[in-house]
Amino acid sequence: MDFLDVPLRTKGERSYGITSIADFGTPIGLVEAYLRDYHDYIDIAKIGIGTAYVTPNLQEKINLYKKYKVIPYCGGTFFEKCFVQDKLDEYAETLKKHGIEWIEVSNGTVDIPLHKRISLIKKFKKQFNVIAEVGSKDQSKEMPLADWEHEINLLLAAGCKYVITEGRDSGTAGIYNASGNVNTELIDRISKNIDVNMVIFEAPTPKQQMFFINQFGANVNLGNVKISDVLVLESQRLGLRSETFFMGEKTWNLP
Repeated sequence: MDFLDVPLRTKGERSYGITSIADFGTPIGLVEAYLRDYHDYIDIAKIGIGTAYVTPNLQEKINLYKKYKVIPYCGGTFFEKCFVQDKLDEYAETLKKHGIEWIEVSNGTVDIPLHKRISLIKKFKKQFNVIAEVGSKDQSKEMPLADWEHEINLLLAAGCKYVITEGRDSGTAGIYNASGNVNTELIDRISKNIDVNMVIFEAPTPKQQMFFINQFGANVNLGNVKISDVLVLESQRLGLRSETFFMGEKTWNLP
């Protein structure tokens, strides 16, 4: 259908307006069914936590994502496990062997110093497209607002394609409180001094997704999206749900 006045969406190989799904072990037949129908709405697929290590048909799944022009990469927890065991060289070689061209550098579980993460980003960007994540999965750890802004800017300057703001698959950490409510003061701080087109906000629930759509428009980058929610999310982006129905017109058109 094409007769309503709705926001313009980025298309094809998007540089922003990205939907990044989280695959925590979705059966490959189900993945194929969703991709066949909805691949135009999916840009990136995170093979979440360390599931890539135990996925029996990993290469088949990677090939399937690439067939539908969806970028596959492995979750940051896998990276952190390899960091702790001093296996990052083996990890990088394994990614290349499987044809994975993106790598995440994170510190959601392990407290990896910022200078070390920057060093790793500079190393890995010679072989991969690098995504970095800011924020902890530990709800008891609170980063000052200035530190969020400082880290994001430094990680982007180091060569990251995007920086992800931690939210967990539960939407209860990082940029959210334990009840799943957005830290609006933090989001306001980030958006004032950072290009939000370079940030992927983890937003696993429709309520959280709608907050960011209303805040930044139809083409905000969203991550940790369930593959089963992709069509609903696209409807939300176009103002076809009550909570985004009256999206401000300034957020409609592409810059």
